[in-house]
Amino acid sequence: MNQRKMRIGMSIRGHGYHPAAWRHPAVPADGTLHVEHYVRSTQIAERGKLDMIFFADGAGIRQGDNPPGSLARTGRDMIELEPTMLLPALAMVTTNIGLVTTASTTYNEPYNIARRFATLDLISKGRAGWNVVASWSEHEAQNFGLETTLDYDTRYARSAEFVDVVKGLWDGWEDGALLLDKASGRYFDEAKMHVLDHHGRFFKVRGPLNVACMPQGHPVIVQAGASEQGRELGAATADVIYAINGSLDAARAYYADVKGRMGKYGREPDELKIMPAFCPVVGGTRAEAQAKCDQLQELVDTGDFAGESGGQLPDRYVQTALHEMRIGKTGGADGGTISTDPGSDNGAPVGSASKLRRQE
Repeated sequence: MNQRKMRIGMSIRGHGYHPAAWRHPAVPADGTLHVEHYVRSTQIAERGKLDMIFFADGAGIRQGDNPPGSLARTGRDMIELEPTMLLPALAMVTTNIGLVTTASTTYNEPYNIARRFATLDLISKGRAGWNVVASWSEHEAQNFGLETTLDYDTRYARSAEFVDVVKGLWDGWEDGALLLDKASGRYFDEAKMHVLDHHGRFFKVRGPLNVACMPQGHPVIVQAGASEQGRELGAATADVIYAINGSLDAARAYYADVKGRMGKYGREPDELKIMPAFCPVVGGTRAEAQAKCDQLQELVDTGDFAGESGGQLPDRYVQTALHEMRIGKTGGADGGTISTDPGSDNGAPVGSASKLRRQE
């Protein structure tokens, strides 16, 4: 009898998802610039039998400085290592845990992304995953010669074609294409190497990819869109969706909606894992976890929330935000993303779940 297993992972973002995590006495304030910080968190996640670590990422500093000076208080996690460079280092100090990061379809080219994640899959021996995003921030656009971002429909149309091209490049070498036959002098079987020759609305890509023999065939595709276009893209292409919903009812509705779209793409519901996010504070006992949570709450400066409203926020808003951090946001059915405070050996910055290699 097949047993369904919950998939659990950890989304690692900066110092942790609690706004005061970086001020915790046990947390190095400059940890986001040191590989050792991420090694420690990833090895804790692997020791805990999590399926994957997950890096959110952006192509620039996306927070605004409104009012002037507020960014110096709220931009605690805007300085960090570039994750596609970081993950190969983490692959070398882990064995089983999946390695997933974000790469934008708006400010990259398909060939570069296909090559990068194929290489990560080889380095990690089959543990790579790509979180597909269509970048939304004007701050990012202005780093790439644009004044504002592409419109919503264009971004997602580009993203859908981008994923198709990347997958086509990954499929450019069949199993057994590399003969490596020293005696005959044949390095590969030309009948098993395919030129993509893609001509589309956004991309013109010849191929083939100059990386082959990925252990997974395809790295895992992750997606996190909740919009109409994002749900459609996830149903069509994703192996995993990282979902954030405000209530159990909303999570169930999202789950049913996305799974219900898969049939028209010739996919079965079980081919997609939907992993809701939640943010626990962990400890050996409830009392220990509560004490850690209380300590983090005491380190929160109400000014930390000022940038979200253009000024100092009323206590009512701050208390609501802190309450949501305390209880977490949960929902969905296939697994979950977790966040923990990084202030002890029981915790590390946040996490997400995946179909990547399950550790027994």
